Amino acid sequence: MDLLSINFLSKNNIFPRSGWRSLLNVLKTIMSNSSFAQRLAVRSALPKFSVGMQRAITIGFLAPLSGPVESWGLPGLNGCRMWVDWLNRAGGVLLGGRRFPVKLEAYDCGYESERALDGARHLVQEHDVSLMMMLGGDSFSAVRDYLMGQKVLTSSLLTSDLSPDTPYLIAPGESLPIYTVTAVDWVARHRPEIRTVALCAQTDALGLPALAAYRAAFKAAGIRIVEEVRYDPETAQAQDVVAPMLARSPDMLCWCASYTPMVHAMTEYAFAQGFAGQILSCTADSYEQLIALTSPDFMEGFLFQFPDFDDPLLAEKAFFFNQPQVFFDEYNARFPGSWTAVSWEYAAILDIWQSAVERAGTVNSVSVLAAMRQMGQAIHAFGPAQWWGEDMFGLNHTLIGDWPVVQIRDGKARIVEFGSIPDWLARNEALLREEMEALGQLWHQRHGQGPGKACLDARLVSQ
Repeated sequence: MDLLSINFLSKNNIFPRSGWRSLLNVLKTIMSNSSFAQRLAVRSALPKFSVGMQRAITIGFLAPLSGPVESWGLPGLNGCRMWVDWLNRAGGVLLGGRRFPVKLEAYDCGYESERALDGARHLVQEHDVSLMMMLGGDSFSAVRDYLMGQKVLTSSLLTSDLSPDTPYLIAPGESLPIYTVTAVDWVARHRPEIRTVALCAQTDALGLPALAAYRAAFKAAGIRIVEEVRYDPETAQAQDVVAPMLARSPDMLCWCASYTPMVHAMTEYAFAQGFAGQILSCTADSYEQLIALTSPDFMEGFLFQFPDFDDPLLAEKAFFFNQPQVFFDEYNARFPGSWTAVSWEYAAILDIWQSAVERAGTVNSVSVLAAMRQMGQAIHAFGPAQWWGEDMFGLNHTLIGDWPVVQIRDGKARIVEFGSIPDWLARNEALLREEMEALGQLWHQRHGQGPGKACLDARLVSQ
């Protein structure tokens, strides 16, 4: 219920203004300190004034819904479908005293550049999307100039996609590769006997920034890198990647941000070779399958960064909808066997977008971005977070805060700590920048190739 509705009822003596004032004060307290799900519950219990069936606001979902990167796309679409259903049942997005329904339009780009560009044009030209949600990386590089030229507000899960030439790009959900440092920091403090690591990464726009972050984190922790393998994600075989890593007898193996099929294949190979040390990975999607294919003892202690939402520690964490168990249970009931690292991430971005849209009173990209910045601290996936990124990526368009470190214990993923990304950066940001530069992952290095090179050269000369 909004102020226009309250004024209407008061003026028409349907309810006295003094009574509404008391109710409004209570509602303000509830709504300002509540989660998304709680706000929906309050709104759905109230009369929906000025709802009507307005023209829907369309969200575009351009991500891999098939192929080897499917687990970082399709489960996220499933989570967004749930979010949209919840929102529309509560009346939709509130703009100017009216509620508008939201609908999703999805396009499977398969993490291929040409399909991504075709999808972007289709979603913009045929559906006039107000927000384009993407995984990011190589698929975003292909559509960057088109989407930015069309001034389409776009989200990515990859912080390193940001640059001064992407003014309408945000990364408010997953801050890959920055959050990966928190697990390494946990290892340094809780497993001091681990002194050496062998790591690997795929040579693409997801793998290389993650490799830079892991390098910086291991150096900051005093853990010596004894082997580093970079591999082609299209052709590499697990044995060819892991064998040289094992040959150096490391205390720990690190898969960095490898894709799910490769994480499984490498973990199974390490098990077959009798590796008995620590394994660290950015993700461990479908870890139950890995336990079944290896052994519970082998997977005990496996470290990664994405919790199940039935984790007890999430019940006490102030984050974007404060009902993780409800989300987790409904997701698994509707989409059984498909929970992954991204099942909730895109929905978390939608929550931040909705707050900014309602604050701005419009879906206009410039206004929504301004509303996001005016929020100062926002509620990130796992609590309060701050906008960051200008010094390294040219824009303060990513949110950083706490991020969970997750460990398999007794066959179940459990959060062992929420590590602070801002605290780590305060100590080590210069080291991270050095490693990003060494791998050519700073914004001017990445954007210095392709069709935008001439424009970039002119920008750098003028600086």
